[in-house]
Amino acid sequence: MDLSAVSYALIGFGALLAGILPRVLERRPLSMPIAFLGLGMVVFLLPLGLPAPDPRSHAGIATQLTEIGVIVALMGAGLKIDRPLGRRSWSSAWRLLAIAMPLCIAAVAVLGWWWMSLAPAAALLLAAALAPTDPVLAADVQVGEPTDVEDSEDEVRFALTAEAGLNDGLAFPFVYAAIAIATMGLAPGDWLAEWLTVDVGYRTLVGVAGGLLVGWLLGKLFFRARSEQLRLARHSEGFLALAATFLSFGLVELIGGYGFIAVFVTARAIRAAERSNEYHQVLHNFAEQVERLLTVLLLLLLGGAVVTGLLAPLTWPAVAVALALVFVVRPLTGWLSLLGTPGRPAERWVIALFGIRGVGTFYYLAYATTHAYFPGTDLLWATAGLAVIISVVVHGVAATPVMQLLDGKAVGGGADDSAGARVPRARRAPAAARE
Repeated sequence: MDLSAVSYALIGFGALLAGILPRVLERRPLSMPIAFLGLGMVVFLLPLGLPAPDPRSHAGIATQLTEIGVIVALMGAGLKIDRPLGRRSWSSAWRLLAIAMPLCIAAVAVLGWWWMSLAPAAALLLAAALAPTDPVLAADVQVGEPTDVEDSEDEVRFALTAEAGLNDGLAFPFVYAAIAIATMGLAPGDWLAEWLTVDVGYRTLVGVAGGLLVGWLLGKLFFRARSEQLRLARHSEGFLALAATFLSFGLVELIGGYGFIAVFVTARAIRAAERSNEYHQVLHNFAEQVERLLTVLLLLLLGGAVVTGLLAPLTWPAVAVALALVFVVRPLTGWLSLLGTPGRPAERWVIALFGIRGVGTFYYLAYATTHAYFPGTDLLWATAGLAVIISVVVHGVAATPVMQLLDGKAVGGGADDSAGARVPRARRAPAAARE
């Protein structure tokens, strides 16, 4: 059988389904990631002669594919958030990043070392890789297309979108810590100072500053260039979303910063340059379409990896860690981090529960294992793969009914506006959150 022809047919069929399934599955307790994960398992079980898509054997390719998938999703996430950046208006996101994520990393690292008997470096890598929530697979619980209404987003969708946009980059210092321990040992005197100054301080600062600068310059070009020919927003070229994505990522990575952070910050800076311009929707829609195609490819490959042995090294302690992350660690750390924030308890619980794991996890594992040796690498991949699959299935099934229930309660509990009409609370930012 012609492998090239099979690949083209499979990609075309996947792309066709990517256009059909979001509409077919709308408002049903089934997500597109579940469908494509299952399709990938079926396809690679068929006698088509397809090679096994094993990320352990092809870590370099896995790194590149997942990296592209994440950065395109980060651009889309940054463009579609309507709420302007602020200390109080983004308080739920800041708490998830500053409290929930470090607590989650610490808990999973301890469980990996204690339950799974992993070496300290491997336990920390597993925890860091599983820490970020996913901007690629979490569309069902994120905000929709960009609008010109700054307070149109309910707190649940906003918090989950903003968290996913930033924590992919903020998990990187912990991955570098795992690499440092794997190469230099546990003694902090050998690596801690450089880690704090370079991996935490310099790289993060450059990621933020570089993203702001690139976004500001592109915003000037898109919306305020003196020449109409260069004022690109007038021409509605959606592919420039990819130009912004790759430019900010590449330039910041060249000078040693975190490109993931830079891409999200670039998107926010472009959005701030001309907040109500319709061009933001053009950029977002193009980024979303590319993201959907990449998601199809990655999920098909993940399904294939599952049926060709990715989960074979699993042990019962590893299964327990994966289950604990999804059902205990993330919900508890997320809930604790949100105590005292505006909103109803039900909203805080939904934010805590829907910490979807996905493509970023595989990127970090692939990246780290190509930069250092970690004992038990196969077990790390199997545990991470199981955690992602559990998250995709559980959150994919629960997302639609839970969000419908939450939206229904918000509408039912809305306040009357000046005209006496009911205003859905889910579409209003809390008064304390507006700046």
